[in-house]
Amino acid sequence: MRSMFSPPREIDVACALAKEAGALLLSHFGHHGTVHRKDRQEPVTDADRLANALIVTGLRRAFPGDWVLSEEEPDLPGRLSAERVWMVDPMDGTEDFIQGETGFAVMIGLCEKNKPVLGVVYRPTTGTLYHAVRGVGAYLDGQRIRVAATGDVLGARLVASRAHRSPMLDQVRSALHTRDEINIGSVGLKVGLVAEGKRDLYVNPAGRSKLWDACAPQAILEAAGGTLTDLDGRPLCYGGVDLANRRGLVASNGLIHAPVMERLAPLLGGGAGPRAG
Repeated sequence: MRSMFSPPREIDVACALAKEAGALLLSHFGHHGTVHRKDRQEPVTDADRLANALIVTGLRRAFPGDWVLSEEEPDLPGRLSAERVWMVDPMDGTEDFIQGETGFAVMIGLCEKNKPVLGVVYRPTTGTLYHAVRGVGAYLDGQRIRVAATGDVLGARLVASRAHRSPMLDQVRSALHTRDEINIGSVGLKVGLVAEGKRDLYVNPAGRSKLWDACAPQAILEAAGGTLTDLDGRPLCYGGVDLANRRGLVASNGLIHAPVMERLAPLLGGGAGPRAG
């Protein structure tokens, strides 16, 4: 198994699959059919499953030596010993899709030795494509992007969930003295807004997100100069048995990360500041 990757081939395949899956999702948008329920009553549609099959089949065909972990398939023990693991969310923001909102996206990420090294987030309704390769850079529709170069934590521009907004976010806003908040469904689209400098901060205090929700967005954000950790300021663990990000997510432009964590520590459980990098 290869220990390094060739950016052009991996990113080309991932972008092509994301766009193809996005077209499939759009063909079902507005008439999604039966909504099924899975873990913790999370919704899944036929479109999720069809997009999943398309992406997973494409990745396994292109990279037969790699492991593929997807939201719509069971996790198997072989992932823990795999050097390269693709992490796929065929439709991030299914609630938005079901409700006729446009804040859903296709997300494909690649972890190498348990570190996100490549990410693609594609928004089918607008054709917006974020992609990044570690050491190369982050791009939006082919143009290089960077996080906002502000170190002012007070008044930070916040992006938050639309369908699952936590009441704790009102306390977060108060602690940061911010009145500027926008809401969208997909984690990838929220983190993408931070990566391109339109937002400064995304805080998800719930433990509902999974590794496939974070892998591609983290690769994009870090390549754009930002930082993504859990609520304690610790790196996410991509190599463990647990698939859940049980201590939530905090994504920022990097410059404000440590002071944000210090201000939020009393709200989020304490101890965040000293470990925030």
